[in-house]
Amino acid sequence: MTTFPSIFVSHGSPMIMLDHTPAREFLTGFGQQLGRPKAILIASAHFESRAPQLSADASPAMIYDFGGFPQPLFEMQYPAPGAPELAQHAAQMLGAAGIDAQPIQNRGFDHGTWVPLKLMYPDADIPVVQLSVQTQMSAAHHISMGRALAPLREEGVLIMGSGSLTHNLYELRREGGDLPPPEWVSGFADWTHEVIAEGREDDLAAWTKSAPYARENHPSAEHFLPLPFAYGAGGAGAKGKRVHTSCEYGVLMMDAYVFG
Repeated sequence: MTTFPSIFVSHGSPMIMLDHTPAREFLTGFGQQLGRPKAILIASAHFESRAPQLSADASPAMIYDFGGFPQPLFEMQYPAPGAPELAQHAAQMLGAAGIDAQPIQNRGFDHGTWVPLKLMYPDADIPVVQLSVQTQMSAAHHISMGRALAPLREEGVLIMGSGSLTHNLYELRREGGDLPPPEWVSGFADWTHEVIAEGREDDLAAWTKSAPYARENHPSAEHFLPLPFAYGAGGAGAKGKRVHTSCEYGVLMMDAYVFG
């Protein structure tokens, strides 16, 4: 059975489904590069809870958790099946690591899940389980969650984090998609790349203090935390490889990483 890496992708604006950008082009080919997993477990920035939760619906519904976008986005479907047994198995693995987690019902696919997966695996025939992030908890907690679930990779499961390398929506520059990022954005992205490439786990765990311009790029943490989760799922001593970088709206870095 194929052992998959863990991955982090930046899903960006829902408009990535309609606009032809470098990040969309990358995601469209990324699934083919990775191959077909038995199932996908994805930590989405748009699924938040105080304690870890895992979606356990057999046929998840769609969630259109955005507003003010073109109508075609609200008509998109991603009818992938859920994987209730995998959700239960992952909850048990987290529990064995001292992390209380619960499978839950009635959790549809949010756009942090269906946007990248519709580009990567458009046939929607791979079972998907979503994992919540805990914004009141540290990056170290999310590294621990990933590490507890890392053995799933040996069972043919693709473990993903879906967020955004930078995510300050207050600073979006809508006048053009090809604008170069300002120093406060590129500086944070460069720091993250160095930390991940060198496997500096302590710095990643303490990113709010260690990274330059951390809060300027992430006024709230939910879009960054899927990255340390994916790092942890790469296994102890993991180092990451950046497989894509681009910038949208002047401030949204769309970087993607592979671990393990």
